[in-house]
Amino acid sequence: MQIAPLIDRSRELVRQRGLTAKQAVQTAIDEFAESSEQIVQEESLTSQIEVELLGYGVLQRYLDDQDIEEIWINKPGELHYFSKEGKQVVQLELSELTIQNLVRRLLRHSRRKLDRLTPYVDADLADGSRLHVVMPDVTRRNWAINIRKFSRTRISLSDLISKEALTTDQAGLLTSAVLGGKSILVSGATQAGKTTLLTALLNELGPGERIVSCEDTFEISLDHPDWVAMQTRPTSPEGDFEISLRELVKQALRMRPSRLVIGEVRGAEALDLLVALNSGIPGLGTIHARSAKGALEKLLTLPLLAGENITDRFLRLTIPTAIDLVVHCERSAAGTRKISEILKVRDEILA
Repeated sequence: MQIAPLIDRSRELVRQRGLTAKQAVQTAIDEFAESSEQIVQEESLTSQIEVELLGYGVLQRYLDDQDIEEIWINKPGELHYFSKEGKQVVQLELSELTIQNLVRRLLRHSRRKLDRLTPYVDADLADGSRLHVVMPDVTRRNWAINIRKFSRTRISLSDLISKEALTTDQAGLLTSAVLGGKSILVSGATQAGKTTLLTALLNELGPGERIVSCEDTFEISLDHPDWVAMQTRPTSPEGDFEISLRELVKQALRMRPSRLVIGEVRGAEALDLLVALNSGIPGLGTIHARSAKGALEKLLTLPLLAGENITDRFLRLTIPTAIDLVVHCERSAAGTRKISEILKVRDEILA
């Protein structure tokens, strides 16, 4: 049966009588059962309606599935996801209006907005998952949604060894480096496991460390007693001014961090990071690159975006004293991830 009328009636009961969502659902089903000649499967109906009212509708089962890493929607009626079995596509009852309503619900937690003035948005869900949405006219026709699932389990280097993402020798080297106060840059392509490795490295730190992290949207998940997590904020039609990643780095330096973390180095904030690391604060971050040396070459250009009097010579002298290791991650066509390279940064590499 179509449950849309029951969903509408439940919402009406919430507005008119002030019932809780669960009370409204039960009342709507009771009314339907009394007026219907067919047998009503109350338990099933209750579950379906509550998912629509309190959860994320047709997306909820995929969000709850721990084997699924990422979900995306390109057009009505179709959902893609990536799991342990690889990429999958399913056909769903998913209209354009349903997609738009889902996006509004998905954005409630972050309170970020999507409209014609700002037709794309990055946000986080209540469970920490990362949401990205783009709407027309930036897309050709349909709203495009990506949700990168958040891992609820604590990630350690030992976990990555068991998944064959790195060797015991590599784990030993990285543990010694992070505990010894070395600054580490994690490089790789999209979904190569950069943030996962970064999180595992940070989880090796003891309670005496003070960690301050800066991200575009919250992705890092730590089990640490002294951790401050910050994320950027875009401008809004209501007058909220932008808080950039570069500004977050400046604020972080005033918070007495013993470890400074940048979720992804991709702009002018690279200059502030290099200056901070050169001042004696160990740090970690990720960067998109095709190789460890490629990451360093990219680090030679990103600070130039700061628009200040930065020279190539200055950067070539600064980077080797700021970054100790570059760890490169790769993802195979089958979806497996591994560390392919650990590069010790020396002056001659940038010569």
